[in-house]
Amino acid sequence: MDTRAGGFAGKVALVTGAASGIGRAVALQFAREGAKVVVADLDEAGGRATVDRIEVAGGEGLFVRTDTANADDNAAVVAAALTRYGALHVAVNNAGIGAAEHLVGDYPVADWDRVIAVNLSGVFYGMRVQLPAIVAAGGGAIVNMGSILSQVGFRGHSAYVAAKHALLGLTQTAALEYGALHVRVSVVGPAFIQTPLLAAMSPEQLRALAGLHALGRLGRPEEVAELVVWLCSERASFMTGGYYPVDGGYLAQ
Repeated sequence: MDTRAGGFAGKVALVTGAASGIGRAVALQFAREGAKVVVADLDEAGGRATVDRIEVAGGEGLFVRTDTANADDNAAVVAAALTRYGALHVAVNNAGIGAAEHLVGDYPVADWDRVIAVNLSGVFYGMRVQLPAIVAAGGGAIVNMGSILSQVGFRGHSAYVAAKHALLGLTQTAALEYGALHVRVSVVGPAFIQTPLLAAMSPEQLRALAGLHALGRLGRPEEVAELVVWLCSERASFMTGGYYPVDGGYLAQ
């Protein structure tokens, strides 16, 4: 089945962190391929702007203000999807944050707790309610947004690295548990992508980051979205439990 011809028609996709960056690109790609898209984010203006773009292009979307670090908010956004559209078939747990650089021995506990809450616990809270809904719909797929830092270390960012490493184990366990129930669960690992997370960096810092990739540039959100949406499609029907980098050759160096 070629999803570009509308293979997600009649399907409902939930994307967290969809107010900007990779999440917005994923939401727009699902909409282009026929899905009704539930946009979840704390950024109300950005989330509504994503829905506006979906609707201007002829798609259908719903914004739900969501703090993914809150278990009740995760339950509420799935409930909203079921109320509006009657089912949930796909979820992309993309919401994530970083923090200031610190050595492990100096890392502030509050920063650690917040990064783990959003980047790891938030994905668990999401899957905990998404999985039963997707099973009830007859099956589907979940993609969790990892990172190249799911595979390697990175100085100064121990909480982010720890969360993204742990996300692999969480995803693989869910894949084992839910494969027989027709739900596929995977991790996508982007390298450094041109998103608001990099907005505070200087041109010199961005050039240095670009140089860490074999392709010599940063990635674009749309390049990550292509892989995410493909993994959720029937064209990836025998793929689950895997880690799939989209990294411009970062891990090859």
